Amino acid sequence: MLYPPITPYASGMLPLDGLHQMYWEQCGRQDGQPVLYLHGGPGDGCAPMSRQLFDPWFYRAVLFDQRGSGRSVPRGELRDNTTQHLIADIERLREHLGIERWLVFGGSWGSTLALAYAQTHPQRVQGLVLRGIFLGRQSEIDWFMHGMRQFYPEEWQRFVAPIPVAERQDLLQAYYRRLTDPDPQVHLPACRAWGRYEGACVALRQNADAIERASSEYVALSLARLEAHYFVHRIFLPEAQLLQQIERIRHIPAVIVQGRYDVVCPPVTASELAQHWPEADFHLVEMAGHSLWEGGILQLLMEALESFKLRLC
Repeated sequence: MLYPPITPYASGMLPLDGLHQMYWEQCGRQDGQPVLYLHGGPGDGCAPMSRQLFDPWFYRAVLFDQRGSGRSVPRGELRDNTTQHLIADIERLREHLGIERWLVFGGSWGSTLALAYAQTHPQRVQGLVLRGIFLGRQSEIDWFMHGMRQFYPEEWQRFVAPIPVAERQDLLQAYYRRLTDPDPQVHLPACRAWGRYEGACVALRQNADAIERASSEYVALSLARLEAHYFVHRIFLPEAQLLQQIERIRHIPAVIVQGRYDVVCPPVTASELAQHWPEADFHLVEMAGHSLWEGGILQLLMEALESFKLRLC
């Protein structure tokens, strides 16, 4: 279903402030329809395969690694790293590239950031393609830390193993202390355990490559640190804000794709979003979990991108 592998026709490092620089790239058609890809995590970064989602003869695809993530530097940095900073970074990138408006594509944490950005700058968003919905509420954070145990008890046992029993009453804070410890002998094992936990739960059928990638030092360092940082700070947004401000984006065409058996971001969240936003096209995919790369989810996302070709012409 994907388009052939492609290399960027432009890329660079965009200075954001005195601390952060953000990696960005563009691929596809230089005068094409702009589309922004927002990766998950927070802290994950863009995989090269993500470029293959977008028809290179139609779309001008913009991908970037959010501050502290992937190729952006400093990697894993928590200072000056909030949802508001990320929204401002997107605007800085849009202006830097001379783009007036764009289609926004985001999954998991990328769906959170897409909604937050669209609600802040609705005049800049032509449409939204969202997958694996996460709204950052306390119940969703608690589910990640404890609820996924219901489906992956053996992975949860591995996840909590580095934490003494006495500290497991507040598992998030216990992890956060270790993940932010300056000693690599303390924070790296915690990063890898966190990354493995997430990587093991993302697909309907466990994927050894996904587990290996998520638990590797390169990915896990930024993924675990930034996810815990955003969870501890309740994603830097008031509880339920993304649902309460749907009126700001109700007029924007949107497609929501959700796996029926998504354990990381359970479908009840996507269903609530769809109920608040009946104008959006909501698709619940049978026999699919959380991963973008599962067949049914990928097919519907590719179809959504095809449909926006007609909507945006």
